[in-house]
Amino acid sequence: QVQLVEFGGGLVQAGESLRLSCAASGRMLSRYIMGWFRQAPEREFVAAIMWSGGSTYYADSVKGRFTISRDNTKNTVYLQMNSLKPEDTAVYYCAASLAGSRPTMPWEYNYWGQGTQVTVSS
Repeated sequence: QVQLVEFGGGLVQAGESLRLSCAASGRMLSRYIMGWFRQAPEREFVAAIMWSGGSTYYADSVKGRFTISRDNTKNTVYLQMNSLKPEDTAVYYCAASLAGSRPTMPWEYNYWGQGTQVTVSS
């Protein structure tokens, strides 16, 4: 069982930055791939990181603007979002997956946080 809690959402203007945090708790976290999704209105993949090793991958829509990272000492995953656009407005969710490959589909993720709202004004 894994519990995930997101922090850091808010209202920003286009071009500004925001950092989301996802605090994870549970056993054997190193087995998981940690992902960020957003929903507005469909739930779509944003980025993911292998908890062990730190390998990352991104959706094309956020490459070069968003960076996912993790702090093993704090059991926390971050999503640094730069050059935000109005189309980035969504509820952002942290998720954990035991899938062996590079999971990008919501059904590949086993645990989810409650979500945090990000609103980007033009």
